[in-house]
Amino acid sequence: MAAAATADTTPPHIPVLLSAILDAVAPVHGDWLDGTFGAGGYTRGLLEAGADRVIAVDRDPLAFEMAAGWADAYGARLVQQLGVFSKMDTYADALDGVVLDLGVSSMQLDLAERGFSFMRDGPLDMRMSQEGPSAADIVNEASAETIANILFQYGEERASRRIAKAILTERAIAPITTTLHLAGIIERCLPRSKPGQSHAATRSFQALRIAVNDEYGELYQGLMAAERALKPGGQLAVVTFHSVEDRMVKRFLTARAGAGGNANRFAPEVQRDAPAFTLRSRKAIAADAAEIATNPRARSAKLRIAVRTDAPAGEIDAKSVGMPVVKAGN
Repeated sequence: MAAAATADTTPPHIPVLLSAILDAVAPVHGDWLDGTFGAGGYTRGLLEAGADRVIAVDRDPLAFEMAAGWADAYGARLVQQLGVFSKMDTYADALDGVVLDLGVSSMQLDLAERGFSFMRDGPLDMRMSQEGPSAADIVNEASAETIANILFQYGEERASRRIAKAILTERAIAPITTTLHLAGIIERCLPRSKPGQSHAATRSFQALRIAVNDEYGELYQGLMAAERALKPGGQLAVVTFHSVEDRMVKRFLTARAGAGGNANRFAPEVQRDAPAFTLRSRKAIAADAAEIATNPRARSAKLRIAVRTDAPAGEIDAKSVGMPVVKAGN
């Protein structure tokens, strides 16, 4: 019985850059929102560091089911909210802080039946909310052009057209319904991965996951929602894991901090909103060698932090933050 109790209270993964976040935003106090609750690592870290209350948001019902063994210990200090972080300003306002971890939770990767992993066979699903069209729907119904655009724009996969053509050839024989079936198709389109390199299907699976869950749209809307939800002096901390996400966060914060400048010095001066954020640093914070040694997932992580000013919340168009757009093909 003791072993079972211990298992309930131990996070199934190690949260990335948690110590760096807590150090950067110290002293932690007031109301915080964890927009990517997952296994609860950031939420517990914030509560233990002194947050009065944390509103934990996740679109995946499984996240809250898995927290049942420890969440009650925090009482009213922990508020669980099923939903998406792009709507955070409808869940709370005047927040002292917002934290977002844009990586996929290990609890999702570890469950073959969720369809996120190319290392475990399972249904080709990838839906974080467990609702709506799945990855199998895209792979079996979208045109070759649309699939290729998804793989290239969302996964930066250079062999996107070759893979898309192979998918259409294979699905003409039989529907592609499992993760290993799709991974095998992708592997046959690419050179064999060398030791130390990523699996051949990494970029394609990432792209499909992003498309299924509208992750870039969610991030774009979520950053603006955070601007509306934070009170003056409130802090926004965002952890990204690949270049497109980091570019979007960097461009958003730079623009909303009034630090973008004119792209063309000969162009007329553009009227800008009063800065809504101040940047803690222009350079992202990366994991140190010690953290990478204990948590290899941290190797690609980047942390950016900004502080909300008292300027009114504004808006920025998706193109300005570099959000990729996939055009549907015929």
